[in-house]
Amino acid sequence: MPVLKNAKHEAFAQALARGKTATEAYTDAGYSGDRTAASRLSTNVNVAKRVEEIRTRLSEKAEWSSAARLRMLGIIAKRNLLKDPRSSIAAIAEANKMQGSHAVVRHQIGGITDNPIEVVHTIERRIVRPTDTNG
Repeated sequence: MPVLKNAKHEAFAQALARGKTATEAYTDAGYSGDRTAASRLSTNVNVAKRVEEIRTRLSEKAEWSSAARLRMLGIIAKRNLLKDPRSSIAAIAEANKMQGSHAVVRHQIGGITDNPIEVVHTIERRIVRPTDTNG
């Protein structure tokens, strides 16, 4: 579906596609009125079709860019495997992070009494646990 002929309808559809509420999109498009008018415009067949088209294009673009980044990391990992293995490992680690599958990083840090404190870093949270050194 091409761009809507009514510029305010197009602006409204684009705001809805970006995730704004109907009322916010209505105001952003330059309309003044209440929630009822915004709700009514959001159910307009042409506007609804345009919103769906914009959302589809945005999701395809996001997927493509993510796929392109992964592809580039794969190229970096392959090309540098023999010349610089560290950069290959870094590229693989970054690809794993992008896909949500990576190993937890563990560090041991000495505490005030020189007893080691285990620090576990994850994406979601940081866990700090004292380690029993006496067995």
